[in-house]
Amino acid sequence: MVKSILLVGVGGQGTILASKLLTTGLMEAGYDVKMSEIHGMSQRGGSVSSQVRYGDKVESSVIEVGGADILVSFEKMEALRWLKYLKPDGKVVVNDYEINSMPILSGKFDYPTGILEELSSKVPTKVVHAAKRAAELGNPKVMNVILLGTIIRSMGLEAINWEKIIGDNVKAKFKELNLKALTAGMDLV
Repeated sequence: MVKSILLVGVGGQGTILASKLLTTGLMEAGYDVKMSEIHGMSQRGGSVSSQVRYGDKVESSVIEVGGADILVSFEKMEALRWLKYLKPDGKVVVNDYEINSMPILSGKFDYPTGILEELSSKVPTKVVHAAKRAAELGNPKVMNVILLGTIIRSMGLEAINWEKIIGDNVKAKFKELNLKALTAGMDLV
């Protein structure tokens, strides 16, 4: 059985790094894994998505509309943008975090209100405060690893040796911080 995880966010949030760590862990656990990423205007704060599919045999890296088991959104407006990709019985983990796009920054549009309420009215939604938790850990850059932790717990992937994955893929001086962030994320869901 193939599982599909859709990670979405805004350029600079570490969405791609989180998906690469996830993919590495899944591969080391023996799954067949396919990953694809769309950067969009990621260097300028544009939409970024990463699709990770894993199981015994994965034919395609692409998650079709209505095909994601879980949607993990690093920024809350992106959750609404990608919601149509969620399975009818899928779930959403959304970071209660706003990044203003260029049209909002230029004053052409206002940031939409009621996003979390709209999501919750449509699908099972877990709202997390990953930015706040990262700040409590002393480094806002580990928000992505906190959100990775929410995926691990939500998908039942705790048995994978994440300490090794983190140790092999981050600088040694940041290993302990990232392990704390991973645990913090798992504790949020």
